[in-house]
Amino acid sequence: MASILLLFITLLLSSLLFFFFNDKKKSKNKADHQPPLPPCPRGWPILGNLPQLGSKPHQTLHTLSKTYGPLFRLRLGSVTVVVASSASVASQFLRSLDTNFSDRPQNSAAEYMAYNHQSLVFSPYGPRWRMLRRLCTFHLFSTKALDDLRHVRQEEVALLAGRLRQAEGAVLNVGKEVNASVTNALTRTLLKRRVFEEEDGPDGGEFKKVLVEILKLSAAFNIEDFIPFLKALDVRGIILKMKRIHRWYDDIISKIMEEHKSVVGIRGVGEGEDFLSMLLRLKETNNRDEEEAKLNDTIIKALLTDLFTAGSDTTSNTVEWALAELLRHPDILVAAQKELDSVVGLSRLVSESDLANVPLLQAIMKETFRLHPGVPLALPHLSSEPCEVSGFHIPEGSTLIINIWSISRDPEIWSCPLEFNPGRFLPGGKHANVDVKGGHFELIPFGAGRRICAGMRLGMRMSTLAVASLVHAFDWFLPEGLTSENLDMEEDFGLTLPRVSPLKARVTPRLADEAYII
Repeated sequence: MASILLLFITLLLSSLLFFFFNDKKKSKNKADHQPPLPPCPRGWPILGNLPQLGSKPHQTLHTLSKTYGPLFRLRLGSVTVVVASSASVASQFLRSLDTNFSDRPQNSAAEYMAYNHQSLVFSPYGPRWRMLRRLCTFHLFSTKALDDLRHVRQEEVALLAGRLRQAEGAVLNVGKEVNASVTNALTRTLLKRRVFEEEDGPDGGEFKKVLVEILKLSAAFNIEDFIPFLKALDVRGIILKMKRIHRWYDDIISKIMEEHKSVVGIRGVGEGEDFLSMLLRLKETNNRDEEEAKLNDTIIKALLTDLFTAGSDTTSNTVEWALAELLRHPDILVAAQKELDSVVGLSRLVSESDLANVPLLQAIMKETFRLHPGVPLALPHLSSEPCEVSGFHIPEGSTLIINIWSISRDPEIWSCPLEFNPGRFLPGGKHANVDVKGGHFELIPFGAGRRICAGMRLGMRMSTLAVASLVHAFDWFLPEGLTSENLDMEEDFGLTLPRVSPLKARVTPRLADEAYII
């Protein structure tokens, strides 16, 4: 009996050992067959690769891609980041694996200034995001909505031309003037008010000031997002500042919303109703079953925050970069003026309906988007499950960064990539059929995939109209002592891509006097 019991125990132990080691072997084989992680530069303890990013991360990541390839990995504090630096790799992420990368990672700016990730830009992919996207697409960015509000953009650009004409001969801060025009066009569309002419109004210019502060904080690189204990300590006081700015903004936008609630009518946006009034009206009839897809005051505030921050600086920066490039290339500037003269004449300003008939001007805009994308690093994506890209394993929960700036300078795609050459986009040029709408991954200044910039079409219309109007209406000159060869073209870095040195220039009118009268 004892021998039988001993035999049974021996067989049991043998079986357990067999299954244990066999399971370990299977796990090892599985790990052996899993693709490797993307290459990663050696980092620091705790900080990882954070100290290596520098003040201009888009340029740093571009340099790293030359060593580690078009897909590499970074460890930023406790966060795993994968960086795509080529069109083919970006296409795999945002076309083939678009659903897997449809979420956004959480960050302090979205938490404390975008109403805890309730905005369109920062909402998780789901019912609320789809509802907000549909609202914007149909009521703000559709062809009909854009055409209905065309007069707003044209009036603001005409007012800009009038201001520049009055300042003939003076040295102008071009970006500041353009930003006022772009922001006024945006806030007229959203709120039916011009924030850059309200210094003496009921808000005492507060709304303009708080928008500037929100843009500054949104553009800041927050190390707290990567090292959790720093966020808890708030050693730099940045979270406290975000909360203060948010309270300031929320007070102002709440007052504006209360004013709108008292006059909300039944007209459509194109019939005189601004976007906020339309949202407030829809809120009352929005009876969806999904709680997340219901409009409320907080979600409306969050959406407006997105539209204010995404729609002003990106557009005005693009216009400023385009004019700077034309000042550096006076032959292209003269050719563009001749093209516009032939289509528009000299007795009126450019209208949006003219823009389809000026291929050189359109090519100038594409080349500006290529060399100076409004957002150099696309807003980050978050992987919802593990996947494989270009033979590398991408873990679940990885943050994806698409280096748009680097892709636009890829010498394997673009000949003489650092040269400003609109001719590459003209008929007969190598890239004549390339557009910026997200289908050609070599040129994606507005991103790509389902989370492509919702305001792309508005941004394209406003920036193209502004550049065309300013090129057509004025001759442009650099201040005394500056030449096209020594014009500073250094980039700064933030959420957008501003110039380090604001563009300064002088203008003289080149159209008939009646063209500047509005």
